[in-house]
Amino acid sequence: MNLNSIEGTVALITRVSSRCHWFAPRQLRPYHAKVRQKLRLLLPRLIILPAFILLGSPAWAQSGSDVTSIPFSVAPYRAGERLTYDVSFSQFISAAHIELFVAGRGTFLNREGIVLRAHVETTGVVNAALYDVNNDYVSYVDPLSGLPFRAQQVVREAGRTSDSASDYNQAAGTTAIPGKLQAGNFSGTYDLLSAVYRARALPLADGASYHFAVQADGEMYEAQLKVTGRETIKANVGSFKTIATRLNIKGPKVNDYHLQVYFSDDERHVPVLVTARLPAGEIRAELAGSQLPAVAAPTESLRPNPAPVIPKPDTPTVAPSLGDGLAPGLPFKVGEQLNFQIYLASAAQPLGTASFLIRAHSRYFNRDGLLFTVRAQTTNAAQRMFFANDQISSYVDPVTLLPFRTELNLVEGKRRLNRTWAVDQDRGTAIGDKGERTDVPVGTYDLVSVIYAIRSLDLAPPKRNAISVLINDRPKTLFITSLSRETIDLGGQKVPAVQVSLTTDDPQSDKFQLRGWISA
Repeated sequence: MNLNSIEGTVALITRVSSRCHWFAPRQLRPYHAKVRQKLRLLLPRLIILPAFILLGSPAWAQSGSDVTSIPFSVAPYRAGERLTYDVSFSQFISAAHIELFVAGRGTFLNREGIVLRAHVETTGVVNAALYDVNNDYVSYVDPLSGLPFRAQQVVREAGRTSDSASDYNQAAGTTAIPGKLQAGNFSGTYDLLSAVYRARALPLADGASYHFAVQADGEMYEAQLKVTGRETIKANVGSFKTIATRLNIKGPKVNDYHLQVYFSDDERHVPVLVTARLPAGEIRAELAGSQLPAVAAPTESLRPNPAPVIPKPDTPTVAPSLGDGLAPGLPFKVGEQLNFQIYLASAAQPLGTASFLIRAHSRYFNRDGLLFTVRAQTTNAAQRMFFANDQISSYVDPVTLLPFRTELNLVEGKRRLNRTWAVDQDRGTAIGDKGERTDVPVGTYDLVSVIYAIRSLDLAPPKRNAISVLINDRPKTLFITSLSRETIDLGGQKVPAVQVSLTTDDPQSDKFQLRGWISA
């Protein structure tokens, strides 16, 4: 089955066969069981957040200094900042995806605060065979200290979901009486998410060591964050001058994983790269996109912070934060997510789901672009018959929506496929990661970007549009014919729509009789 084709797209919806429980031969399963156990313990602590090792309840202090002398930077708490990360593990180039978002500033739970949000999701083989994670985190923090007063998390792991909330830093009894702090300690307890931003708010002075205690999963840890120097880090979104740090952790079930965090050398201190070495391989969380909106007008509940400087890459043309930047008149915007349920014939329960997401407008592979992603997978009910968990990423020009890079990570039963195509729209060529070259018409879309291109077309019946699409490693012409205007019923809601047919230039152009209804 090949999702890199229209046939594969249809097959994902309709094919049912035996499910593969493991991707490795039987003799390797004990080894992978150990890896999965390691990841089960480490992923929540090591790749849940881009500065994932700075979790729990840090007690920050610069060694040998009065704690009151440590500045608190407000730059990382800029409302609207969105950071995205790609995580790799060992030979798996796509192990997880992470998003951090400063959702806003206002009054929450009868006090002023800043809302921090994070989403963590494993992908590909790691999700299918090792560790299934799809978690959300929310933290309400004090805007003057970064201390959380409320934290919530929704954890979805291995088919189980748990929802929990905790209150933080509520003084009571003798703890409400101020005491003398020992050298190297800072009062206050942090949750997973707020700890990341508090780490970014540190001065990270050359040669400095910051000692803190960590509380996570009911356990206490001792840690030391030491600034080791300055390095230039090359990431997908550009080349950055960074502050290199080394983290040492002591506590239950923790070994020396050689944790390294590289913060951007500016006042935002964005974690550009985080690495950890495990016996099974290296984990790398790498910055994939950074979005920073314009400064908001001051209001009573939203006061502007000093305008932070975005991470400065070596090349001055690289700007990780580019705002929305979409062409006017498009029927979608950055952040839009469309979720679909897939049914087979008259089945009452969905056999699959598909999620389309427009991620950050940023610099990707040294180009201004948008990131479209789609993830399609079978549901728990269907996985007993056939397992599928596919993800396709399309990096496109924000004006033309034409792709310049396509990444496929397909997991379907026993089949695994990782492919990358670089598309030169000016020269009309597509180059695969194995060196193969394919000639394509100028203006060729991939299987993800074509969905958004169709939405931007004039679909008034009886309009007929034609688009070139890269399918099965070669271009095909896709015809979109507007058939009629209809009103469809979706869960009791009446939606005006245009029915379209999708045909190709193959001899059997309408072999699958593909029909779609697009809202009018």
